[in-house]
Amino acid sequence: MVHTPRSARRGALLVSTAAVLGLLAGCGNGSGEDVRSDPPAGSAGTAAPARETPSPSAPAPATSSAPARTASPAPPRTTAPPGGTTAAPATPAGGSRCHTSELRASVGRNDPGAGQENFPVVLTNTSGRTCTLRGYPGAAFVDASGGRLGADSRRTPGTPVTVTVRPGQSAWAGLTFSNPEVSGARSATPAGLLVTPPDERDPLRAAWPGGPVPVSGTASSARLTVLSPGTGP
Repeated sequence: MVHTPRSARRGALLVSTAAVLGLLAGCGNGSGEDVRSDPPAGSAGTAAPARETPSPSAPAPATSSAPARTASPAPPRTTAPPGGTTAAPATPAGGSRCHTSELRASVGRNDPGAGQENFPVVLTNTSGRTCTLRGYPGAAFVDASGGRLGADSRRTPGTPVTVTVRPGQSAWAGLTFSNPEVSGARSATPAGLLVTPPDERDPLRAAWPGGPVPVSGTASSARLTVLSPGTGP
């Protein structure tokens, strides 16, 4: 058996390998182009960043074409007191008119001037309630037996006002006449003065402190003013 040196065998192996490689290069695609194959789909690499899927836009709120309604104000409530009844309106502070039985008549002090005699005729509330007086009282001189002296009193023009008189308070009207010694009228001295409150039929009697009064002839009529608060000017 022939022993082949190791170096010779290594060289033969290299020659064979080179020959095979040459054959493979010659068996290309025949066009001389370098054919490159794509990397396998499952090969490792850097993944492209994921794209965020845009969310669908929210639909715009529907707009109603109907006009907006205006709420009507609620009617005011009426609260009934306990028991289910409605309270009656309060009575005015002035109350109703004064009646003859609730009053006292008197004559104040004379305030003479220019041939005239001027006396305040006073009506005082003697009741326990507040009442009102308005307008003119009536006044007539009487003798001791109650007979009338002279003509009825006349009214001096004026604007009536409502006078509220609480218990113990008063209203007054002016009684004026010409001094009979100055006017020359026939005179008499009354025993009293009858005073009728406004809108009443029954008179009150007051003592007369004023001396002679005209009862007939020239300037024999007495005159009265509207009632005012108090007991005199």
